Amino acid sequence: MITPRYALTAIATSAEENVFHPLEAFLPSMKIVPVDARELPVPRSLSNCRRARTFYFGDTEHAGSVQAALQVFSKKSGIDIFWQSLESRQRAYKLAIFDMDSTLIRCEVIDELALEAGVGPEVAAVTEQAMRGEIDFKESFRRRLGMLEGLPQEALGLIASRLPITEGLPELITTLRARGFLTAIVSGGFSYFADHLQATYGFDRIKANELEIVDGKVTGRAVGDIVDGEAKRAWLRSLASEFALTADQVIAVGDGANDIPMLTEAGLGVAFQAKPIVSEAVPFAINFSGLDSVLYLLGSQSELEHNSH
Repeated sequence: MITPRYALTAIATSAEENVFHPLEAFLPSMKIVPVDARELPVPRSLSNCRRARTFYFGDTEHAGSVQAALQVFSKKSGIDIFWQSLESRQRAYKLAIFDMDSTLIRCEVIDELALEAGVGPEVAAVTEQAMRGEIDFKESFRRRLGMLEGLPQEALGLIASRLPITEGLPELITTLRARGFLTAIVSGGFSYFADHLQATYGFDRIKANELEIVDGKVTGRAVGDIVDGEAKRAWLRSLASEFALTADQVIAVGDGANDIPMLTEAGLGVAFQAKPIVSEAVPFAINFSGLDSVLYLLGSQSELEHNSH
């Protein structure tokens, strides 16, 4: 039997049995033939909207062009596809770091605060520019935060109670923790909301901006240094060092331009339903399915045993 060297993992947002037929029909056009394939288990809570399969391949001289072709097919088909060397897939990852806004939760908290303050459209426009990388994050952050001056502290609790959690988050964190991963949040958003997620899901560490509150009202300023892209990269390095890990053992997941420094620093950087500038910066992107799809980038002992036969 040919020894597998690469894995192609496909994740569909449908549980239909034939959902991967178009992909299987497409593979011969790239002159690659799988040497093995296996259906992957999906979380029971997502079994009605998820199907995953990994195809294994031997050595190929055209890995780069295969990956490019698969990215095009993925966008057309609505199926998330990962092309990995098994060496990368089976690395001993130990720490997973996540952006918060529009990654762990389906909103930008500063936009939600702005709606409560009556300046929603103005703040949202600046947020979008910052996430696309069109303006400096720190400058955009100061401008947006300044518009929130006078917002009552009670508004923070109301927003925290209704945060829209990203599909697959509970399943992802439960599985990572069961596999011995450390988990962390690093956010250009606010610690009040990161604290809420930590209390709910058990993240080991968090780092985010602290809102200054005086006399029960937001002042429009932050306490301490602003968490921007370089601060995220530096914290990833710091956490890895603290836990005696290398950057290659870290997974990082994010969606905005300010996540690029940590995504490219990590051994496994994943763009999650991200802006184009982010997806282009890393080899792996989740565009259609939920956060649970990060799990399919990780090899397992059972896979190692499966492929040794």
